[in-house]
Amino acid sequence: MGPVRALAWLLVAAPLAAQSLPPAPEPLTGLPGAGRPVNLTATAARREALLWRLPPGIAIVPAARSRDLEDDVLQDSHFRQDDDFFYFTGLETPDAVLVLARAEAGATRVMLALPPANPAEEQWTGVRLGPGPDAARLSGIATVLSTTSLDSLRSELLRTVRGPIYTVARAPLSDSALARAWAREDRRELVNLAPVLDSLRVVKDADEIARLRRAVEITAEAQLAAMRAMRPGLKEHQIEATVEYVFRDRGADRVGFPSIVGSGPNSTTLHYDANRRTIEDGDLVVMDVGAEYGQYTADVTRTVPANGRFTPRQRAMYELVLATQQAAMDAVKPGITVSELNAIARRYLREHSGDLCRPRTCDAFFIHGLSHWLGMRVHDVGDYRMPLQAGMVLTIEPGIYLAEERLGVRIEDDVLVTPTGYELLSGGAPRSAADVEQAMRQGATDAIR
Repeated sequence: MGPVRALAWLLVAAPLAAQSLPPAPEPLTGLPGAGRPVNLTATAARREALLWRLPPGIAIVPAARSRDLEDDVLQDSHFRQDDDFFYFTGLETPDAVLVLARAEAGATRVMLALPPANPAEEQWTGVRLGPGPDAARLSGIATVLSTTSLDSLRSELLRTVRGPIYTVARAPLSDSALARAWAREDRRELVNLAPVLDSLRVVKDADEIARLRRAVEITAEAQLAAMRAMRPGLKEHQIEATVEYVFRDRGADRVGFPSIVGSGPNSTTLHYDANRRTIEDGDLVVMDVGAEYGQYTADVTRTVPANGRFTPRQRAMYELVLATQQAAMDAVKPGITVSELNAIARRYLREHSGDLCRPRTCDAFFIHGLSHWLGMRVHDVGDYRMPLQAGMVLTIEPGIYLAEERLGVRIEDDVLVTPTGYELLSGGAPRSAADVEQAMRQGATDAIR
């Protein structure tokens, strides 16, 4: 087999999503013990959108594999579904396969293959969703097979459906082994679905937005709890524990990424997550955290004074970063690009630095990008060259990092692009310096309630 070819041209050929937000999601139904309920309307619409963007062929989207409790290092939940498989099915069943086919005449087929029941294994893992009417009802996919039937399915599809085999390859050699085997057997071209799939996933539907809202709400509550618990003498990991207690207490499935609680010198290290230092009086503490809910993650950062009061210099830095963030946020609307937002933030920071970062302007110490897409991954899929559309969700996160002063400030919020501008999703976490100080005055007794 040759290299996997990408479908990048489909990004141009496919129409852009309508500039309006989707309707509210329908009530959810599902089976106990089979993961969160599935929004059947949303998953069916996603599958149909992919099929009608593809030339004739067969697309294979595998689920994540089961992990071995003995051999794999399990520091998080024992299983997390593959994002692409989840996007099209809403199911959290491991070792499954979704097959979508489009014939030359335009007829489409959707088939789900699930591992057969294994009572001996399920004594250890719990009952898993297997082939049968329950799986068809839960998934909204009429054709549900056993994975033991994949050989006969392959023979039928290769006989009746022409065109390439589509797979998802996000990195070299990351495509589906099953797709590669099917392509090799019939000497078919193997084509990468990732570009067209990413163009679908970057614009969120109503079900996705609802999940993201809840993830962000939980994260904002955790930020507030951390502010109330903060005091000099605590270890960074004690603040991390407060944050992650709130995550789980409010129903989050897991952290969206390792929690960052960086105090003093650690506030200037962007992805510091050891969280072992003792927080000292006079430190600034950067808390960059995100809860994952229903496979979608938040990403919210707040910077707070360890003792509850900003020094005049800390406050000036904080208010400059906050004003920079607001300038970029106010420019969010359909049609603008992430690159243009980044330029707006850097220009504002440069023009309003005064002598805070002398002899340079403070934009020299803004050492990362302003924004990234948010969704099932904290840095979600999507082309940053795309103009913003209603339904996209992204972060706005300027920062200043002065390592010699052990002073780092980052403020990060999650915003939903609307038809006329934006909606701030993470406003439940105090943003202004005055609101941060007020939250901290409430003290540790109210940290978790």
